[in-house]
Amino acid sequence: MSEAKSDTSNSAPLNPPVFYGSVVCLVLVLGGAALAPETVGGMFESIQSGIVANASWYYVLVVAVILVSAVVVALTRFGEIKLGPDHAQPEYSLLSWFAMLFAAGMGIGLMFFGVAEPVNHFLAPPHGDGGTIAAAKEAMNLTFFHWGLHAWATYAIVAVILAYFAFRHDLPLTMRSALYPLIGDRIYGPIGTAVDVFAILSTTFGVATSLGFGVEQINSGLNFLFDVPKSVAVQVGLIVLTTGLATVSVVLGLDAGIKRLSEINIFLAVALLIGVLIIGPTVYLLQMFMQNTGNYIGDIIGKTFNLYAYEPTDWLGGWTIFYWGWWISWAPFVGLFIARISRGRTLREFVFGALAAPTLFTLLWMTVFGNSAIALILDQGVVELATAVQMDESVALFKFLENFPGSSVLSIVAIAMVFVFFITSADSGAMVLNMLSSNGRDDTPLPRRIFWMAMIGASALLLLLAGGLPALQTAAIASALPFSLVILVSIWGFVRALGIDHAKRQTLLLTNVGPTGGSQSTDWKLRLRNLLHHPSQEDVRNFIESTVVSAMEQFREELQKQGLDARLEVESPTIAKLSVFHGDEIDFQYSVAGRLHSLPADAIRGDSSHAEDGYFRAEVQLNEGSQDYDVMGWTQSQVLHDILEQYEKHLHFLHVLR
Repeated sequence: MSEAKSDTSNSAPLNPPVFYGSVVCLVLVLGGAALAPETVGGMFESIQSGIVANASWYYVLVVAVILVSAVVVALTRFGEIKLGPDHAQPEYSLLSWFAMLFAAGMGIGLMFFGVAEPVNHFLAPPHGDGGTIAAAKEAMNLTFFHWGLHAWATYAIVAVILAYFAFRHDLPLTMRSALYPLIGDRIYGPIGTAVDVFAILSTTFGVATSLGFGVEQINSGLNFLFDVPKSVAVQVGLIVLTTGLATVSVVLGLDAGIKRLSEINIFLAVALLIGVLIIGPTVYLLQMFMQNTGNYIGDIIGKTFNLYAYEPTDWLGGWTIFYWGWWISWAPFVGLFIARISRGRTLREFVFGALAAPTLFTLLWMTVFGNSAIALILDQGVVELATAVQMDESVALFKFLENFPGSSVLSIVAIAMVFVFFITSADSGAMVLNMLSSNGRDDTPLPRRIFWMAMIGASALLLLLAGGLPALQTAAIASALPFSLVILVSIWGFVRALGIDHAKRQTLLLTNVGPTGGSQSTDWKLRLRNLLHHPSQEDVRNFIESTVVSAMEQFREELQKQGLDARLEVESPTIAKLSVFHGDEIDFQYSVAGRLHSLPADAIRGDSSHAEDGYFRAEVQLNEGSQDYDVMGWTQSQVLHDILEQYEKHLHFLHVLR
């Protein structure tokens, strides 16, 4: 894979072909939904039937490939590679990071399906009799299967691909960048535009589906608690209201808006979960969680490839294929959003963090709410809960909470959670759509972010009017079909890029790093003083100006004599960079940058009386980031020989790739 070349379109905040192309496509679909809702609803129904009948095997295969790919990336040597330069550090704490990815990835769905899905499977399993102990076990197994590793792997693989190319290879944080290893700079042409347009359509319909579930559940909760009519008119009003609140969050920005709301919601979710766990049959639920998890792990391979081919059933299309389509259609949205907040983490940390932790929380949630609901029906004869779920899934959570002390308080907390999940999903969706249409940048004018927020609200509104949740579900499944091809091709390109990255890392380990070219003749006392000296920023600046820049200039002049294109840039008083351009092959970059570090323990500080907050090192950085060694105090000859040694490694790396 060639190293990313600079993209002139990146200087423009807006990518007109993507922006206007996606808007036209959305207007056509939504205009049809508004003008001819019955026709559009019938078309959606035909599309879904065709996909379930002819492409179920394909969706199953895609999700299986995604899960295997995510696990392989995390467990192999590739897991050590960072999402960004080697010296990059995470921007957000683990708690904030987890809260944001959880709120974006699963929030509304867990609230809507936490009770409804297990009870539905318990009452009407794909095969066999409902309402039995065997049906209860299978219900939880199926629920775990739909909401477990497969779902989070779909988000994680897209997110890790986008973050890798954006933060490690300086490509735009959009879906097109995942194709760079395969088509190179053509990602900036029509192919890349088509990929980003597909991603925008898929994201819009995926978020609209989630908002459709959310608004129905909010309406049901208000009806349950305050007798607010359950009607399309009320749901339209709720979409307008929550879209307006989400717009306020958009105005506040990522840190003040999405981050804080996500942290509030994860706190509320944990509180509600613990409350139900303590009030309910605690020991029973913990036992069920362990057994459900074991059953899930034991059956995961068989369930992954089960298409009920020997015993055909409509159940598959209504549940598994819908979920796989929903996760895939949400992947560009959740994936790009998670990528945006994940710079600085290793691939292994990222995949396990985005896969294991949310999955465990999700499975615990499904056990506490699902098994509790099944126990109420199976053991206590609360048949009205079963009847309510079969008649209206959106009221399931509130009918369930009715059986607990303080049910009104719990229901109010649940409604508040759905509201906040609604807002964070819409807000983060608008941010992602804005980035996809703006070359991966989120520092765009506020009116554009508000525009995308309005498009999400309009999409949810018009698709709801065109046929309610079935239309929203079909839109999600249909939009996932073309995007799934993009994911498969992206995985292929990603693996190729990781292979190249690993080869470069191995090349850098060929020889030991240290001062060369005359280091043996350097006075050992001088070298010792340099080791124990803790320079200030001014010391590093003077060293770079007097020694490093001069060495780089000599090297550049010699390269130019050899007919190579080499350039020297002093990016700041403490950063000097030498670049050697190799046409279609990967370019070479050698930088020396001043980086602040904490002082060591008093016993080995030496002469550091001038340093208060820390000291600076003149560290060598290559394309991959900091190489973690300091050239401060080296002679000009030593710096020249170090540049030569790193360039020699780079040429060997290019030879390995050919």
